[in-house]
Amino acid sequence: MIKPFVPQLVYIEPRALEYPLGVELKRKFTNMGIEIRTTTSHNQVRNIPGETHLQKYRNAKSTLVVGVRKTLKFDTSKPSAEYAIPLATGCMGHCQYCYLQTTMGSKPYIRTYVNTEEIFEAADAYINERAPEETRFEAACTSDIVGIDHLTHSLKNAIEFFAKTKHGKLRFVTKFHHVDHLLDADHQGKTRFRFSINADYVIKHFEQGTSPLNERINAAVKVAEAGYPLGFIIAPIYLHDGWKEGYLNMFEKLDSQLPDNIRDDITFELIQHRFTKPAKRVIQKNYPMTKLELDEEKRKYKWGKYGIGKYVYQQEEQEDIKKTLHDYQERFFPEAHVDYFT
Repeated sequence: MIKPFVPQLVYIEPRALEYPLGVELKRKFTNMGIEIRTTTSHNQVRNIPGETHLQKYRNAKSTLVVGVRKTLKFDTSKPSAEYAIPLATGCMGHCQYCYLQTTMGSKPYIRTYVNTEEIFEAADAYINERAPEETRFEAACTSDIVGIDHLTHSLKNAIEFFAKTKHGKLRFVTKFHHVDHLLDADHQGKTRFRFSINADYVIKHFEQGTSPLNERINAAVKVAEAGYPLGFIIAPIYLHDGWKEGYLNMFEKLDSQLPDNIRDDITFELIQHRFTKPAKRVIQKNYPMTKLELDEEKRKYKWGKYGIGKYVYQQEEQEDIKKTLHDYQERFFPEAHVDYFT
């Protein structure tokens, strides 16, 4: 059982203490006996403890930085939403394949932003700009926000903010089962709560520090019974010995644990494993013993829109993955909707 995240070290920007949440978090961490240091900027945290790169990396993953989000221009977020809403950055999980390995670069520590009202005001402006069209916001582009929300409640506040909007929707995905504090949120059906699921092989070898599959499914049942629209992201779909049986077992577990009364509006998002050259370098540096297959020769090169290409599976493998996973979804969850396969 994975316990809820508790940071070993906390840094606070002085400006964060101008906001009620910053004051509250400082009080909370002081009462918990956690060491608190000051940093001039959440982007410039220095002196993370450790003698070696690996020690510093692991310590950074258990360090929480409390800061103010200055940039309130939201990135676009395709294909799951129109925009990414920045409530936090970084993650305490050790998913070896994660794209945050490269986007976080030399800053693998976790950041939470206390100026939530300003962030919600910015979201409101985006919603009004696109009205009467619906505008979806993804809260998990740069973090696993559920993993820290038992401490901050920023996500819970966001859920209740979007509940009051006419044309706004919120979505996020998690690998953690610590959802109890979110069950009584007034969500008005405006938030889709998604869980990342995978074959046992992938979770065992590449998703250290996250909740086991059964715990994620149990949490999914809880949130669906609390009235949240429910979704699952199967990612990364990873070819390994016995992969078809592994993903079949995953669907069988999901089928056996999800009651019939919460299956009306389930979505699936299917994402195959891919990597970039920079990601490969960072992954092998941070996880030198990784079993992750990162052989460019076995892959197909796909140009990216920002000039950095990705190594994806060969076309025949992609078609096999797509057909296999769609067949399983049709067999066990025929009423569900597959949002995309990429």
